[in-house]
Amino acid sequence: MGATPSVLVIGGGSTGCGIARDLAMRGVDVTLVEQGNLTHGTTGRMHGLLHSGGRYAVADQASARECIQETRVLESIASHCVEETGGLFVKRPEDSEDYFERKLRGCDECGIPTEVLSGREAREREPYLAEDVDRAIAVPDGAVDPFRLCVANAASAQNHGARIETHAEVTDLLVEAGEVVGAEVAHESGPGTRTHGKAGTTERIEADHVINATGAWAGRIGDMAGLDVNVRPSKGVMTVMNVRQVDTVINRCKPKGNADIVVPHETTCILGTTDEEVEDPEDYPEEEWEVDLMIDELSKLLPVLQEARTIRSYWGVRPLYEPPGEGTADSEDITRDFFLLDHADRDGLPGLTTIVGGKFTTYRMMAEDISDHVCDRLGVSATCRTDEVPLPGSRDERVLDDAMDEFGLTSPVARRSKQRLGDRAPDVLDTEGPNPVICSCEGVTRAELQDAIAQSGTDLNAVRIRTRASMGNCQGGFCAHAMAGELHPEYDAAQATAALDELYQERWKGQRHALWGEQLSQAMLGYALHATTMNRDRAENGESATLDFDAFDGGAPGGD
Repeated sequence: MGATPSVLVIGGGSTGCGIARDLAMRGVDVTLVEQGNLTHGTTGRMHGLLHSGGRYAVADQASARECIQETRVLESIASHCVEETGGLFVKRPEDSEDYFERKLRGCDECGIPTEVLSGREAREREPYLAEDVDRAIAVPDGAVDPFRLCVANAASAQNHGARIETHAEVTDLLVEAGEVVGAEVAHESGPGTRTHGKAGTTERIEADHVINATGAWAGRIGDMAGLDVNVRPSKGVMTVMNVRQVDTVINRCKPKGNADIVVPHETTCILGTTDEEVEDPEDYPEEEWEVDLMIDELSKLLPVLQEARTIRSYWGVRPLYEPPGEGTADSEDITRDFFLLDHADRDGLPGLTTIVGGKFTTYRMMAEDISDHVCDRLGVSATCRTDEVPLPGSRDERVLDDAMDEFGLTSPVARRSKQRLGDRAPDVLDTEGPNPVICSCEGVTRAELQDAIAQSGTDLNAVRIRTRASMGNCQGGFCAHAMAGELHPEYDAAQATAALDELYQERWKGQRHALWGEQLSQAMLGYALHATTMNRDRAENGESATLDFDAFDGGAPGGD
């Protein structure tokens, strides 16, 4: 080993980025590689709940205690990523009184603060709750932006010397003399920020230790070294509404089941979720009945959802794991705890450790645990500080309020910029030229986009997760082309067009399951805007596509 131990982290989700930050802050030489963007996997496809632990207070109290502990930490170190919405576990008349009381006792046993509300009191907090909701338990749930949090961890790791490589797929693990010594990596457009049209390269990255933090993909990395890492991927659907019907996290107070939570998130609400085991974390059916289930079931708590507009749906895959021999039949019964697999002890193959399972809320705790383990292996004595040191953007938000006028931003744009950037706002927004709003739905300015482009190259989806541009009601219809325009003059027209196509296809991917009623008309409006202003409906042979525009008319309210 050299003077400074080196670690290769595979996986750019919350756990991987948390590990990279923790180890870099301890002085370890860290490289992180991710096959897509940061949050490409499970992290970028969650419902945004910051768990108080209330959901686990009956069936998994160890996880519940971890959640309330880590929620308090994240509220402190990641304030610009967290909204302290509070949460309600609401009970309908047909729901069990006994389970309600067990939930209340469980929260008390786990140290989760609670308040019992009558149905009337609950509706005073959230007026759209159904009239027959008869009781509720208030808990300190919250909402978290997983994209912002993950990027902040990666930025902190870089600030401490780490190397972060996205669009860098591990194609093989390097095993020499019975020990893992690194990985072969394919860079889509070479090392550094992604650039459309640039040739790819391969790289051999050697390290004193390799950490497999790929979540639902952990088994694939294990296969490269002949190891059995039996992850059981479980898919869940989320449906995004066009506005915030509630400002509090709404949970249904009943045992496990599908479609039982609504999370207010930024300008939207996210409905979730299902739990169905799948074979492949990338290839599984996305079915419309799952979206229908979200609306039908959650309308029993919030009847307004029956008439609300959905703007997209997406599916995520949980990286569930249980030790060999457990044989749990139902994926909903598999523990949400995390497991550290030391392959030297488990399989006689030193140099590799895998972390699987767990929850987003406890990512920092998981990262601390595996960092402690690896540092012990490498002889590093430095201790964890990630629970004390704020992430970039959350250091001192008190300086922001007086600074907003200086940058010509007025409410609500100022509030949105402040929320996204935290204490980075003065540095990002202090520009010499004009700073217009580029994404009207989310209030994203040119300065924010240029800051994200500097981090992301031509990858507009990476810009999206850093700024929320194109994530509002129009889903990029009104702003995607303007985002691509911000790539000029550093990048040429061909690169900007390729980046625009990729962004728009990603936005369309989530909309296609939500196309009914008014959303049909919205989809056609987006199509028509891009076709008429940029000639994007032309086929390769120059012939215009023929479409039945009437088929996209949602019709009058109450119509077919």
